[in-house]
Amino acid sequence: MLGFLLRLLPFWVREPLFIVIGSVLGVRLMYLALRDEEWAAAGIGAVFLVFTAVRVHTVVRALRARRNPSPVASTGGAVSEAAAQPQPQPQAPEARRPTPAAPERDHNAWGQAVAAVAVFGALGAAVWLGPHLLPSEDRTPQAASCSSEKDEKLPSAYKNASHAVTGDELCKALNRSDLAQLLGTPAETATSASGTSNTAPLTDGKVAQPEAEVQFDTYTVNVSATYNKLSIAQYVKLMKFGEETDIKKLSVLGRPAVLFSDHTMKIEINLGGGGSGGPVGQGPLARTLSVALDGKDRGGYCDITVWSTSGALPDDSALLGIAEKVLPAIPERTV
Repeated sequence: MLGFLLRLLPFWVREPLFIVIGSVLGVRLMYLALRDEEWAAAGIGAVFLVFTAVRVHTVVRALRARRNPSPVASTGGAVSEAAAQPQPQPQAPEARRPTPAAPERDHNAWGQAVAAVAVFGALGAAVWLGPHLLPSEDRTPQAASCSSEKDEKLPSAYKNASHAVTGDELCKALNRSDLAQLLGTPAETATSASGTSNTAPLTDGKVAQPEAEVQFDTYTVNVSATYNKLSIAQYVKLMKFGEETDIKKLSVLGRPAVLFSDHTMKIEINLGGGGSGGPVGQGPLARTLSVALDGKDRGGYCDITVWSTSGALPDDSALLGIAEKVLPAIPERTV
């Protein structure tokens, strides 16, 4: 259909149109081929340029034919003798000779050609420069938000704990706009954020342990608050029997705290059927900062843990910066 419509156009519109389209597409394809080293595109671009060269040659021949018209020949190829010999003309009364008409000019053909080249040249320039001049779409991924469940029923352990926070409150405190900057990866955005109001394992649901987790491409941050009677001082003593390494005691916002490293667990699940998953193994190393829930260390603590699938860890200053932002959202525990 498009080819049929193009054939209906006048010669001085159709041919410049072919020249503009062929040259724009040919040059564009050759540029992309050289930039991306795609030789197939270079071949297609060469075809368009050859097509354009043929059209330019056709237009040049047509212009020469209009400027230098050939004399009218007879059927046998020779000029008629009758036309060559002058014939006697009867004498007519002398009259005023008419003014010879001005030769017809080629303004119409030239105007069509110039107009076609201008219009389609503008269209080609718009196609070429459009992506660079027009504002690009904002494809920046949106940071993940915490999913809140307003009608969530809390376990009874949360009623017995004094000023216990929920998983949703922890998630909102952790999922900050500057969290990636605190981790040393300011260009990243959170890919997932969640919070749960669980209870501590092996406590028969009697110890509240809300938890929140925010995941980035590089690091994953987990924050939990355990409302038991274990103090940080007792926690440090228990570390002698564990596999924790690089233990460092310090104070954060006036509360006793301890920094340590430990490996996460690696669990493989077989979704193909026919067998269970692999055994629980040792995952990548994680760095944890445990801070007491009150300045007097009367029991309970908040864990801030960071790890990555590659095993890389941020500086301890990142954990301290996260703790200083998150801890104010966790009220101090009172007896």
